[in-house]
Amino acid sequence: MCAHKHTSLDDRSDPSLAEQLTVAAEVLGHLADPTRLHLLHLLTEGEQDVSTLTAGGNASRSSVSQHLGRLRLAGLVQSRRDGRRMLYRITSDHLEALVEEALGFAYHAVADVPHHRHAAEKPNAD
Repeated sequence: MCAHKHTSLDDRSDPSLAEQLTVAAEVLGHLADPTRLHLLHLLTEGEQDVSTLTAGGNASRSSVSQHLGRLRLAGLVQSRRDGRRMLYRITSDHLEALVEEALGFAYHAVADVPHHRHAAEKPNAD
């Protein structure tokens, strides 16, 4: 669930949980590739071009371009031309938060650091 309430722009009905699960699974599928996840992580810093994204990772320019194309077709990034450069950015604050939360979860798992729990939640009684 979102940490905020969406205001209705019109009289559209809310999507069903099944629809939300389908879309969420598709998004998570795109994040399952380490190169795409890394590109999205780099884009959390703001709009960037292919050269900058290539320099920030360990993939070739053609690989970066292909992954960005897939992310764009999936609606996860947007592109715009700036002279001869193509600039990319993440399309949603939700996606940006998801990427950072996934990396935070991974950090705790790799570093063997206990995961955070919300103060209001109580651990399961054994």
